[in-house]
Amino acid sequence: MTTVIYIHGANGSANEAEHYKSLLTNQRVIGFDYKSRTPWDAADEFRTFAENQRKESTTLKVIANSIGAYFAMTTGLDAFIDGAYFISPIVDLEKLIRQMMKLSNVSERELQTRGVIHTEFGEDLSWEYFSYVKNHPIKWSTPTEILYGSEDNLTTAETIKKFAEKIGAGLTIMDGGEHWFHTEEQMKFLDKWLIARI
Repeated sequence: MTTVIYIHGANGSANEAEHYKSLLTNQRVIGFDYKSRTPWDAADEFRTFAENQRKESTTLKVIANSIGAYFAMTTGLDAFIDGAYFISPIVDLEKLIRQMMKLSNVSERELQTRGVIHTEFGEDLSWEYFSYVKNHPIKWSTPTEILYGSEDNLTTAETIKKFAEKIGAGLTIMDGGEHWFHTEEQMKFLDKWLIARI
């Protein structure tokens, strides 16, 4: 049996897996309702979930969005799965946090001193989180396909291209696509991309 685990992004839901169930009718699709909000908490939760699914499946694949893809990669899910399909993955979180620090005019020293700094755009900057990200670079070895929107405001085209090349992933760029694929046109593109590859 082939099982596909759907891993949502920030503010997303495991219920989004329903969309993929309608596309992948010959595969078992399950949404992963994870509770972790940090990569160190995600490590055990993600690996345990994948390990349990692996026992019940001859083939195990992952569809993951944004920070969900980052968690999948930093928790070592590649040890359990046969293929991954990432939509707007966060592939350089250190760079993204540094951009947030710059926008908030927060230095590395200040963040270290204060521990946690609340920003005006609603995200907390955390020294613990930043340090963890710096000290745990992504290591990923599973065959992977990446879908990226040219208007993604979290990851640059240069960053995603460099990452795809580094891990040997296929990369598809939707002209006009955003970080969050949600319009009718974007979803049609996503569906066509996934069906052709999974």
